[in-house]
Amino acid sequence: MRKGAITRDAVLKAIAEHDELGRQAFLSKYRFSEARSYLLLHAGREYDSKAIAGAAHKWAHGRALLPAEFSGGKEHAAAWLKRAGFEVKTVKNPDWARDEIILACQLVMSNGWKGLDAHDPRVIGLSDLLQLMPIHAETDRNEKFRNPNGVARKTFDIATRHPDYRGKPTNGGALDVEVLHEFLARPEEMTEAAQLIRQGITDGELQALPVAEDEEFDDYSAPEGRLLLRRHRARERNKGLRKKKIASVLRQGGRLSCEACGFDFEEVYGERGAGYIECHHVVPLHEAGEGRTRLSDLALICANCHRMIHRRAPWPTPNELRGAVESRKAMVVVQQRSTATVVAAVDR
Repeated sequence: MRKGAITRDAVLKAIAEHDELGRQAFLSKYRFSEARSYLLLHAGREYDSKAIAGAAHKWAHGRALLPAEFSGGKEHAAAWLKRAGFEVKTVKNPDWARDEIILACQLVMSNGWKGLDAHDPRVIGLSDLLQLMPIHAETDRNEKFRNPNGVARKTFDIATRHPDYRGKPTNGGALDVEVLHEFLARPEEMTEAAQLIRQGITDGELQALPVAEDEEFDDYSAPEGRLLLRRHRARERNKGLRKKKIASVLRQGGRLSCEACGFDFEEVYGERGAGYIECHHVVPLHEAGEGRTRLSDLALICANCHRMIHRRAPWPTPNELRGAVESRKAMVVVQQRSTATVVAAVDR
C-alpha cells in the first residue's frame, strides 16, 4: 500500500461513513483525535482531514492508516486530499516567518523596545502589510491571519525578550529571539532590510517574484529573510546579466573559472562545460535595493562554491571563500606530511 494513493471516490466513501457514524464514533473507530491544523471542506461541512485521509485508505487499499503512520499536515493528509480535488483549510495560522518578524521587530525597536496595542495605527498598518506578503498560501491562513491582535501579541513577544526587560516574557519563539539579537547586533543593516521588505511589498516587486523550484526556506541562510533572498537569486539567475558578465570577462582576456576555487568547467568537462559558470550577486541583501545590477556586482563561481556561500550566514565573499579553501588545502598538506613522517619513523 502506497501512502497517499487515495482516490476521490475513496475519500467520498470515508466521508459517507463519517456522516453515518457521526464524528465521535468515526474518530473512535479509526483511533484519531480531532483535527488541530487542517479541516476538509465538503458540501458545506467540515471534516477532520487526517481521519478522513486515513479511513480513505481502507476503501482504496483494504486497510486504513493508523494515526502514527502519517501526519495531518502539508506533507501528508492535507496534500493527499488536495491532490484528490478536495478543499482543505487551516485551523490555525502558520508560524511567523523571519521576514514577518523582521518587520515586527523594527516596529518594536522604533517604539523604544516596547510592545504596542492592537489599536495602534502602526500595528494596524503592519497587519495590512503582512497580509500582502507572498510567503504563506491563502489556504494556510484562517480569518484571523495576522490581524491587529496577533500583530500586537507578537510585538510583546519581542519586547519581553529584550535583555533589558525585567518582567516575565510572553510566549515568543526561538526565531523571535534570533531576529531580536540580529537587530541588537546590526541595527542599521536590519533596519535597512526591513525597509527594503516594506518597499518591495508596497510597490509589488516582491509579490511578482516567482518561487524557484529549488528554493530552500532555510531561514538561517539569510538573516534578512526569504523575500530578499528570493530577489537576490532572481538577479543571479538573470540570463541576460550572466551572458554580459561572461562576455565582459572574456573580452578582458579572463577565463571562465571559479573566483573562489579556480574550477574551470571546460577544462574538466571539455566541450560540454564550455561557456558554463554560475553568477553570484556579491552585494549584501540589506544593501541590494532598487538600483540596477552592475556587472561589477557579479562574481563568476562554480556550483559547489555558490552553494557553500549561500549555505549559512554570514555569506563569505568569493575572495573570503578562496582564502578558506586555500587554508584548508594547506592544513591538509601539513597533516599529510606529519602522517608521512610518523609512518617513516615507525618503519625505521
